Amino acid sequence: MTSFDEPSIYNLLTVEETKQQKPKKYTSKFRPNVREEYVAGRDESKTMGPAKVPAPQPTDYLKKHEKEPQLPQKKEFRYPDEERKKPAIPKKDEAPLMGLKTNKNFINTNAVENITAVPKQPTKKYVDTRHGDTHNLIPSGYEPVFVHKKDFGEVPVYLAKRKEEVKRAQEEYDQYIAEHFKRGALRQLTEDERKAILDGLKANWEDIQDQYQSLSVVTDTYPKKQRKERMEAQMKQLERDIELIESHKIIYIGN
Repeated sequence: MTSFDEPSIYNLLTVEETKQQKPKKYTSKFRPNVREEYVAGRDESKTMGPAKVPAPQPTDYLKKHEKEPQLPQKKEFRYPDEERKKPAIPKKDEAPLMGLKTNKNFINTNAVENITAVPKQPTKKYVDTRHGDTHNLIPSGYEPVFVHKKDFGEVPVYLAKRKEEVKRAQEEYDQYIAEHFKRGALRQLTEDERKAILDGLKANWEDIQDQYQSLSVVTDTYPKKQRKERMEAQMKQLERDIELIESHKIIYIGN
């Protein structure tokens, strides 16, 4: 490798300088449009030239009181109906026409109307501040307005309809039971049989409950977990059966 600091014959040769060519600068194709839109609308009246106004004439100079408002000419005031003919003044022997005469006694009539009139009911109001601010009571919601309705206290139509449907369903069920009784397909449990079944279910539940309480607290093996779940399922089923028998006093079974 040759160093320029050391004397060498190659240093006497002319070395052409090589310039590094840079890549062309990116130019957007929308640049002319952006430039036109940016310049557009500026000084629109600049190219219109001066306003075409006629030059003032030497004779049109400002005169005295020229800018003051021009008032209309003074005229004598007259009423618009002044030309209408007024009625003449009645004479001494002429009585003016005052309308129809009546013999009605207004004092007695007004007294009777006031005596027989129904007294006006005062408006219900309530006071909500210590300064005595009053408000109407009826639109406030404190007055039970619904009790004054025509259908207040009546049974709704949908409840009566539902009651009829329940009654019809009960009649159909009773008819079905009666038909099966005639054929001997069903019989009713006696109270002693029902009580015996109920006591047996409760005894089974207590037995499983005692076994369940004697289980280990830690269920670390699969058999323990399976036995615990089986006992819980049996207890829930017994509880459902006990509730079903207690809620129905009359029970039918097939022969």
